[in-house]
Amino acid sequence: MAAGPLPGQPGWQPKVVALDIDGTLLAWVDGQTEDYETIRPVVYDAIHRARAAGAHIVLASGRSPHGMTTIADLLDLPLEGSPEDPTPDVDDRLWVVAANGSILFRYPPQEVVHEETFDAAPAVRAVLAAHPNARVAAEERAIGGYLVNREFPEGELSGVQVVTPVDEIIGQPVNRVVIRDPEATADEFVELAQRLGLDSTEYVVGWSAWMDIAPAGINKASGLQHVVDALGLTAADVLAIGDGRNDREMLTWAGRGVAMGQSIDEVKVVADDVTASVLDDGVAVELARWFGEG
Repeated sequence: MAAGPLPGQPGWQPKVVALDIDGTLLAWVDGQTEDYETIRPVVYDAIHRARAAGAHIVLASGRSPHGMTTIADLLDLPLEGSPEDPTPDVDDRLWVVAANGSILFRYPPQEVVHEETFDAAPAVRAVLAAHPNARVAAEERAIGGYLVNREFPEGELSGVQVVTPVDEIIGQPVNRVVIRDPEATADEFVELAQRLGLDSTEYVVGWSAWMDIAPAGINKASGLQHVVDALGLTAADVLAIGDGRNDREMLTWAGRGVAMGQSIDEVKVVADDVTASVLDDGVAVELARWFGEG
């Protein structure tokens, strides 16, 4: 049997479209008056064209589940039983990879189908030894938010924040820990993570002095692997689009990995291609290559 076209080559079309949220679907602009969590119409339309063509849309983010369902609602995708649903007899709920791959769930309703947990205490204590005033947070789904040792800056965590001693936060297995030091820089956190090593964990530094610590080997790519396995597909069927350090594994793993135009160089270098920036609707630009323009 002849092999099909290679990912990214003429004749290939993604069967799965994996989309980061912040910096990919959503653009934050200092001082903007528009609600930050807004899907621009051209991006919304492009995603719906991909969905109408039969592609599975998957959200893949560092956010916790409660911070992702609102985005799923904004996308307003056809769901099981919808008149627009081409496969009404199939469970067509959205696949969502949350917490940088530690949690996989279907929506709606929210149903966690896979979760990875670990002992974060050694890594957290090592970071706090260098940054004793840093904020620490771990998701607590029962409250729709986080347990934190002190409140994070406004707008940085979704859901409620319950102030809790660090020893209680990391005293039980967690799916991910967030460490944030508003007084430090992203470069300082990158250097710190490299110096500490953070054995038996997976870590990623964000745009600011923000570090996500997860179980070793767990990232967006590992979460997406669960999705394609369930769908009977492979990584070669996936188009992934993202902009942050936590997207690098996903962009490398996918058949076609595309970095947003505003991404830093260490993200662009691992991608197969670079699309327009989030402010120039890079997701819509890339999807138009495979699913046409509106």
